[in-house]
Amino acid sequence: MTKKEIRYHIIGWTLYWLYLIFGNAFIFKPNKFPIFDYSMVFVKMVEFYVCYLWVYPNFLNKGKIPQLIGGIAVAIGCFILTRFLLEEVAFDYFFHFHNYFGYTAFSYSLDNVYFGSSAVILSLAVYSSFDALRKEQENKSLREEKTQAELAFLKTQINPHFLYNTLNYIYSLAYPVSDKLADAVIKLSQLMRYMLTENPDGQVDLQKEVDYIENYISIYQLRFEDAFFVDFKAEGDIAGKRVAALLLIPFVENAFKHGVVNDPSRPIRINLKLTGQRLEFTVSNKISQNQKDYSTGVGLVNVRRRLELLYPKQHEFFISNNGQTYKATLVLSF
Repeated sequence: MTKKEIRYHIIGWTLYWLYLIFGNAFIFKPNKFPIFDYSMVFVKMVEFYVCYLWVYPNFLNKGKIPQLIGGIAVAIGCFILTRFLLEEVAFDYFFHFHNYFGYTAFSYSLDNVYFGSSAVILSLAVYSSFDALRKEQENKSLREEKTQAELAFLKTQINPHFLYNTLNYIYSLAYPVSDKLADAVIKLSQLMRYMLTENPDGQVDLQKEVDYIENYISIYQLRFEDAFFVDFKAEGDIAGKRVAALLLIPFVENAFKHGVVNDPSRPIRINLKLTGQRLEFTVSNKISQNQKDYSTGVGLVNVRRRLELLYPKQHEFFISNNGQTYKATLVLSF
């Protein structure tokens, strides 16, 4: 729960307790044992938060109907058990009186299912209200993020198509001079063309994403020539699969930027494995002990946020770092 949400809960329960205490003292018919009114509210609070903090967040609106029903049954069971321990055991031990007389276990349980159902319903109403407010706030944030992203995109549009066409022209000049230089230019041109590709849904063929990574590796290799060790493997049938454009390349960029690329015994390993509707992408690298440039960490933060926006509840993202090896793993479910 957020701090604001906690404040509302405290205010709500405080007002209810004050109402109950004031009513018992001055308005309602005098009760010989008002303590049972207070114990009832206490055990209902226990049941309320079992539903609010565990049952509804995990099972409501997730298509888990059997688990939802089971969770509510557990919450009611907590209500019955807590009330029994409080009113029939603790009160009898400390005050020498208890609430129920002559009730069988069945009738006691049935009676408390009735009393406990109100807290289940109240918890559902409060949880649904706050959940609706959270979703509205998230939608508002998404709209604001989209606006900021569009503004940032416009700022970068100096004229990338001009740069792409210029690269093609440089290729025509470089081809007669050096095959190696011409090949580098054409690969850079292909990277640029891929980055400029627009799709209505922002998705591209997974094969194109793989081609982009291969071209990126080839261009990066020019800086190191033979002292460049990267092992890239793509397994599985990737035909027909689509992913968000430029989703995987930040992991590779991060490994090249902060890893060691010239150690043949510890190459950078990039593995893409597709099994059915499950994509696993892993990048591991030896950590460079000579940090060459300052990193703000924005890259991975953006990756996390982008995954949350594009693949909610369809992805897993793990990072491990033992001081020697850095490993990032992304798992997507299509």
